Amino acid sequence: QGGESDPLNSRRSSSCIAAPSTPVLPAPSPAASLGSVQLQQAPVPAARLLCVIVIATMRNLGKRGCLEAAAGITLNKTLEIRQLDVCDEAPWQCYSACPYLAVNNAGVGMIGPIECQTIEEMKGVMETNFFGVVRMIKEVLPDMKRRRSGHIVVISSVMGLQGIMFNDIYTASKFAVEGFCESLVIQALKFNIFVSLIEPGPVVTEFETKVYEDAENADYSTTDPETADMFTNLYLKNSKAIFSSLGQTPNDIAEVKDSQPPFRHQTNAVYTPMTALKHADPTGALMTDTFYKMRFSGHVPTEPDTNPIWLHFIGCPLHKLYPKEQGEGEMKRQWLLVGGRGCT
Repeated sequence: QGGESDPLNSRRSSSCIAAPSTPVLPAPSPAASLGSVQLQQAPVPAARLLCVIVIATMRNLGKRGCLEAAAGITLNKTLEIRQLDVCDEAPWQCYSACPYLAVNNAGVGMIGPIECQTIEEMKGVMETNFFGVVRMIKEVLPDMKRRRSGHIVVISSVMGLQGIMFNDIYTASKFAVEGFCESLVIQALKFNIFVSLIEPGPVVTEFETKVYEDAENADYSTTDPETADMFTNLYLKNSKAIFSSLGQTPNDIAEVKDSQPPFRHQTNAVYTPMTALKHADPTGALMTDTFYKMRFSGHVPTEPDTNPIWLHFIGCPLHKLYPKEQGEGEMKRQWLLVGGRGCT
């Protein structure tokens, strides 16, 4: 679901469906996102290959050219491209068979001070990122239950686990998706239906590029000068460095090939220690103190550091927040190990 965009607000491609009985994870569309990944197919016995049909959907069929080129000889044979908008009340009307695999990839990005965002824009983010997922799952779940098999894949985000400053509404939409799927997965397993949340960090695509380009040219006169300066000169400038040093490619995200993947899959292990901070200290003090120091303490390296634990938009490793002894003691006290080794 791609193409149009608004200031501070860009859309990402929609969904793909594999039917009737073989898992296939292709590109959902060519437009501005993970949809540019190379088509990939799980190993399938030759006798069953003819049964595999992939429906790749997108909101704007005028942008299907790149996907058609990538599809090659599979186009209109085992891969079909159809129009779908997850914001429609009954989006899944383009195929009558029960899908084995449904990949939810539709997304809207929004960054910036909330004073500069309208309630209608915020509702638009929730409409696509959250209710779009809910609509698609409502459409495919009954048939999967009747067949007692299926797999629902949702492209979430590391921001569904950890809030990031100036991503307030986008983060809220991803938290909603995570909570919805976490509640649904137990029921689904009773019917032999797998639910998988794919949680990337920064991914270098046209989707993200467009979001940041719109943000650089937006008007921030409706917020106070300090906040506007914080966003434009702190967040936006450092985001570019983070994307260039830590950003993954769409193909990296597509490399999820487990036959029974876990409920949550973080594609970028660099972010695992940061998302674990809130679990290490249920009061939230460790998380808020750490992130505040990362943003405002002035401990910002001028060159990329060898320590892989970086803040999403600052790039300050945890070991620079405290003196070595104090830092290690604090993290171990909270059941964390600094230095990128993850959690104990």
